[in-house]
Amino acid sequence: MTIPLAEQLRPQSFDEVVGQDDLVGLLSKIIEKGFPLSILLWGPPGSGKTTIARLYAKAFNRPFIPFTGVMNGVSEIKQTIQTAKSHPLTHGHPILFIDEIHRFNKAQQDLFLPSIEDGTIILIGATTENPSFTINNALLSRLRVFPLEHLSPEALLKIITRFEQRSKKISLTDDAKKGLIGFSHGDGRHLLNTLENLQTIHEGEIDFNTLCSLVQKKPPLYDRHDDSHYNLISALHKSVRGSDPDAALYYFARMLEGGEDPHYLARRLVRMAVEDIALADPQALPLTLAAWQAYERLGSPEGELALAEMVLYLSLAPKSNASYLAFKKSQRVAEETSHLAPPKTILNAPTRLMKEKGYGKNYQYDHDLPHAFSGQDYFPEEMDRPTFYEPVCRGFEREMSKRSLFFRKLRNQLKNSKINNI
Repeated sequence: MTIPLAEQLRPQSFDEVVGQDDLVGLLSKIIEKGFPLSILLWGPPGSGKTTIARLYAKAFNRPFIPFTGVMNGVSEIKQTIQTAKSHPLTHGHPILFIDEIHRFNKAQQDLFLPSIEDGTIILIGATTENPSFTINNALLSRLRVFPLEHLSPEALLKIITRFEQRSKKISLTDDAKKGLIGFSHGDGRHLLNTLENLQTIHEGEIDFNTLCSLVQKKPPLYDRHDDSHYNLISALHKSVRGSDPDAALYYFARMLEGGEDPHYLARRLVRMAVEDIALADPQALPLTLAAWQAYERLGSPEGELALAEMVLYLSLAPKSNASYLAFKKSQRVAEETSHLAPPKTILNAPTRLMKEKGYGKNYQYDHDLPHAFSGQDYFPEEMDRPTFYEPVCRGFEREMSKRSLFFRKLRNQLKNSKINNI
């Protein structure tokens, strides 16, 4: 059986891992302490999650048992855990590696909890999805989360160099290497798979034009001229944020000409609509989603005009990051105060016991009051009232600012009135 190139070139030590220096440094500190922790590796495809998981287990000389959320079911994992519990191994309890752990639903993820707690297993999970949304809180609290990044062009070049040291069939010119790195979009596995395919269909030197003909892809021009995929999307985003429609349209066209996936560009335009325009123009988000839908229905090249129109619209829309900043502030405060309960006044009381405990007592129904506003405090009683949202005086947020100020003054008036009546 032929061993795939990605497996042949898989790093055998942390020294050989490329592109994840910070993560390797953190894991080395854990290894130095001599006791493995359960961890979660979160990163894009081809960033080295499986390799790092194997090296982590190897460092502790523990049995390594791999599973995947695509191929293996809950019953197989349960059986493995039961075996580990009943028959402890000479080198200690095993390290279970669950690739694509997000494929297990949140209820199924509970099966790992008791075994992590009592030390029966050390768990390494790997996921491409945001664990905040795909991993249940109980399991997440028992794992140390390590994010991985897309591999940089420098890291991908090291992989190509490693390949060249072993391959005797093909060699790549510098332009071909840059093109191959561009095609790979930070995915090391994709890069290795492409190299493997190239050596099966070609012998000798491969220049840029030969590469494009062999992989049957449009040349990624921005990569060929040393501008990375990430630099160009950053330039597009900042041009939109800076209200420069001409520069934004230029970078948009340049990425399309370089072979960028229009779906990726549409997704980033949605991000710009919610991050940089937001409530300064509430129409920005629905219009951008409509443009994306138009592209999906028309396809290329007709549908690309809808996306180009949104590049212009977003560039000239009034700008505000007030929603973005408010959300970030609320996340920080929520993390610090997640143990606090909402005031009982605003909680429902479906049972007599809950009513006796004060749930729902003295709740005021806002619609029955002037301005449909009671001025009740909805934050936990132990918290001082914070202010997250501070709208700017641009576009529709002028109106939001007026509304926010109106309710703030009315809340203070009602609060002072209650104090005076005491």
